[in-house]
Amino acid sequence: MVDSARLSLHVPEPAVRPGGQPDFSNVKIAKAGSVPRPEVDVASEDIRDLAYSIIRVLNREGEAVGPWAGSLSNQELLTGLRNMMKLRAFDARMLMAQRQGKTSFYMQHLGEEAVSCAFRKALEKGDMNFPTYRQAGLLIADDYPMVEMMNQIYSNESDPLRGRQLPIMYSSKEHGFFTISGNLATQYVQAVGWAMASAIKNDSRIAAAWIGDGSTAESDFHSALVFASTYKAPVILNIVNNQWAISTFQGIARGGSGTFAARGLGFGIPALRVDGNDYLAVHAVASWAAERARRNLGPTLIEYVTYRVGAHSTSDDPSAYRPKTESEAWPLGDPVLRLKKHLIVKGTWSEERHVQAEAEIMDEVIEAQRQAEAHGTLHAGGRPSVRDIFEGVYAEMPPHIRRQRQKAGY
Repeated sequence: MVDSARLSLHVPEPAVRPGGQPDFSNVKIAKAGSVPRPEVDVASEDIRDLAYSIIRVLNREGEAVGPWAGSLSNQELLTGLRNMMKLRAFDARMLMAQRQGKTSFYMQHLGEEAVSCAFRKALEKGDMNFPTYRQAGLLIADDYPMVEMMNQIYSNESDPLRGRQLPIMYSSKEHGFFTISGNLATQYVQAVGWAMASAIKNDSRIAAAWIGDGSTAESDFHSALVFASTYKAPVILNIVNNQWAISTFQGIARGGSGTFAARGLGFGIPALRVDGNDYLAVHAVASWAAERARRNLGPTLIEYVTYRVGAHSTSDDPSAYRPKTESEAWPLGDPVLRLKKHLIVKGTWSEERHVQAEAEIMDEVIEAQRQAEAHGTLHAGGRPSVRDIFEGVYAEMPPHIRRQRQKAGY
């Protein structure tokens, strides 16, 4: 009998620990404008390379270059910049409110604003997003009232969800924002199911699924890909790779090799990676995927390569698992500053106008916060009534059933 070496378990580890020198040498960045833009009806096997590269439009000089450029007007770019600035200001005030004990917890979008703000502009009214924690930009970019968002965070008497959700877990059917699930990855399957239903009804609306890099390790992620590919559901499957789950680096879920986008290839789903800090690139790729879905060409999987600058939530301390200066070393920069630079290069923006806009937006956010904080608590004494708990959760009992139950003595 031949002696065999003893087995050992492989556990992926981050390249750098707290106190070390940040290292992003593993992030292979393609030159801006170098990745081709295929026709929307392309077969997945013909664009395998796009699952391993990174689509970029903005170069280091702030210019928009390449085949993915040109999808937005100057006014649309200015609107995008203001939306990202508004989300960042909103974050700052709500984070402060949590520190002041006005809400239980909060989750920032810092560094990821371009992903959701640009994506929303590629959708149409009636399309449905099934988001995860860091997609509030979908609401901001669709002009959902900030006061309503804050009411939900504070769970005050004007909370549209009546205290039935955790802070930041918004919900708005009108604005295409399916309520966020605290059970990670479940929304991926739901998005595919919603898209399938839209196709069965011969509707024109599409769905968008959202998931973080860490949650792709959940079985729901893979189940969604099975159904999306089998039935060619009109859905965009988004993976926000911000490098870190709550305290685990993305290599754990990724398995230490390949890319998250490449997982779509095994299901025959066209898969692309995009610079998540490039507003123009995100919008262009999202528009490409949305057109595929609307033309009944099936799903597209998109990996947004970005970076979570802040903590996972206000309950998290990132200094315990990553270098404090890591965000400064992130090679794809800041999405707000990059779009600002582009608009200045185009001559449609300036440093002075940017400073003024920051002040105006912060005033707008502070006023919304003032209005939200003027509302009283949701329940007297802090305790909901039985009616409050069940109202809106269970359908009202039909009259004929109520009469039958009364006759039976119930």
